[in-house]
Amino acid sequence: MNQEPSHAWPPPPDSLSPAHRAEFASHLGIGRVGTRLVSETDRVRVWALSLAPGERIGFHTHVLDYFWTAVTGGSARSQYADGRVAVVSYQPGDTQHHRFQAGEFMIHDLHNTGTTELVFTTVEFLQSANAPLPIA
Repeated sequence: MNQEPSHAWPPPPDSLSPAHRAEFASHLGIGRVGTRLVSETDRVRVWALSLAPGERIGFHTHVLDYFWTAVTGGSARSQYADGRVAVVSYQPGDTQHHRFQAGEFMIHDLHNTGTTELVFTTVEFLQSANAPLPIA
């Protein structure tokens, strides 16, 4: 576990705006997956993610096994490295688990498209198949 894979980061999707393409390229390999790191131990990183209506967390990269739970309900839009766009409605308590094999990753952003604050808790497992990314 915690292998140091050599990532072949993808180019920005053509579907992104010029500003988002530049942000995508400059944020590759950044592991800041929330708006605030709440806690970190030798086993987990716990993140809070709070987005006001219209607010967005920029592109970031997931390599660690993790789960998120929606604290509040709302709606959001995410753009992914493969060009896919997902529009999702969340209910309080919605939870999703993700697991990555060595060398696997997911890059996306999250934009609050609703009228209320959108709040998530995300827990990353540091003892995953990939080494943690820098969170600077």
